[in-house]
Amino acid sequence: MAEPAWIAPMLAQRLDFPGGAAVLNRGEWIYERKLDGLRCSAVRRGPSVELWSRNHLSFNRRFPGVVSTLASWPVDRFVLDGEIVAFVGDQTSFQRLQSGAAADTAFVVFDLLHLLGRDVTSLALSERTALLARMLPAHRTGVVRRSAHLAGHPEHLMAAACADGWEGLVAKRAGSRYRSGRSPDWRKLKCTARQDLVIGGWTDPGGARTGFGALLVGYYREGDLVYAGKVGTGFDQRTLRQLHARLRAAATDRPPFRDPPAERGAHWSRPELVAEISFTEWTHQGRLRHPSFLGLREDQDPRHVVREAQD
Repeated sequence: MAEPAWIAPMLAQRLDFPGGAAVLNRGEWIYERKLDGLRCSAVRRGPSVELWSRNHLSFNRRFPGVVSTLASWPVDRFVLDGEIVAFVGDQTSFQRLQSGAAADTAFVVFDLLHLLGRDVTSLALSERTALLARMLPAHRTGVVRRSAHLAGHPEHLMAAACADGWEGLVAKRAGSRYRSGRSPDWRKLKCTARQDLVIGGWTDPGGARTGFGALLVGYYREGDLVYAGKVGTGFDQRTLRQLHARLRAAATDRPPFRDPPAERGAHWSRPELVAEISFTEWTHQGRLRHPSFLGLREDQDPRHVVREAQD
């Protein structure tokens, strides 16, 4: 009998929509809401429950309510894959999740990788989610919930998702096996452009602003950190103070970028922090247009941050 254990998660590739919609006409797909939170794997072995981030950092101390809820289940051996989110009404807020507001935090489960001594990653997604439905009945409230499958044409589903203020959809091939790493069998369709980027420096604040003026961010390409632009909006006073302190602690004299910008009042930091950034588009020069800071991605390894390709 195999013991349940953490494995690196399966990740979705970005699909430009509607430009790449032809991909969704080939084969059978399952559609789910794209959530704005922290990816989480839950491993239970008897009385022990472990919550792991996508890069195998423990979430147990951060989300004790999820741990205690899963520890109370009658099924005592499993591995679940899902997202920890903070709800504000019907919306999920990454910024609210970072603030530590626990009252509206939930673990939304969308996959089952191990059940009672059996590794089920080789089963088709449709079979795994059928097992998950028997294990976890549909719940729209509570600390642990099951992600709902959405029926309909992807164009109509995306229109409704964006109108409702969702981040987007995730499309998954119904017959796909679970494999670690980014896969074309899972596709993310976003209502607005978002990108994880590495912070490599900051600029001095102007006027009455405190902390810093803007973050200098980039992504890795062929082992080098490539500059992607500066981000000067999306911060409150608390974030400006706390993030500035962390940047100063990681300060360095040498720019980490392969192509450092000639920014007035620029300071450099070791590329240790990852930020989630929203923006309207990439410019022809490879810079972010109208970027805004959403929050830090403590669950992301900076060395794995690349520019997301669009199909």
